[in-house]
Amino acid sequence: MCLIYIAWRRHPRHRLVVAANRDEYHARSALPAHWWKDAPGVLAGRDLEAGGTWLGVGAGGRFAAITNYRDPGAERLPGAPSRGALVSAFIAGDESAEAYLGRILREGHRYHGFSLIAMDEDTLAVASNRSRGVVRLDPGIYGLSNHLLDTPWPKVTDGKTELERLLAGPEVRVPDLFALLGPDDLRHHEAPVADIESDRGRMQWRSSRFIIGADYGTRASAVILLDAGGAGVFVERSFDASGAMVGDVAFELGTGHASHESGRGTGFAGAPG
Repeated sequence: MCLIYIAWRRHPRHRLVVAANRDEYHARSALPAHWWKDAPGVLAGRDLEAGGTWLGVGAGGRFAAITNYRDPGAERLPGAPSRGALVSAFIAGDESAEAYLGRILREGHRYHGFSLIAMDEDTLAVASNRSRGVVRLDPGIYGLSNHLLDTPWPKVTDGKTELERLLAGPEVRVPDLFALLGPDDLRHHEAPVADIESDRGRMQWRSSRFIIGADYGTRASAVILLDAGGAGVFVERSFDASGAMVGDVAFELGTGHASHESGRGTGFAGAPG
């Protein structure tokens, strides 16, 4: 993902609250969230080029998400494995979050830059191959974009403040979380991919939660609510290059795979490189 807000053990009904945007090239093919046939228990979108994912949950309440670490000066690694496979591998397995992240860090030099969040039954933890060690997270509100956890970019800090306000009441509303992610008159800008590489474009890229661009932009938004037993909801909306919603899918978790609703459109979601 390119922007993830997480509330961990900050609401009496929801152990985990996630609101996330995925930014990617529109030409990169992917599928919206679905239960994977070749990895039972994995519910996630899927990159059709490398086969991984950017965010997903498991039937037992496991959760993982990844963001690329933006470092234009970093050396390219020919043949580097897909970072998206790190998400699906955790969800499909039974390794603890801290043990899994520690093992991945020992192999981190093989990958381009990433920050990876993983949650098991008891623990939410984060690690990056651009930082040292695995960090077990205390109850709180966190933000992750294309850098390290809680890097104080405006879209991270402002969004965390808004999420805290949304959690103040007895109910956490899915539409409010999507509004937190979406464009409005103060927030969104058009960002053709050529402009992202300029100094001005990088500043806009860091400050915008929802990007609209002909070649590159916000492809999908996701909201996840999970209680202490792993029950909850996973809703994903997909967008075209104009920022218009083209599809949505919704899943009720903790009751088996049967409770699945598909919205309009095919809704291709973005994927990590």
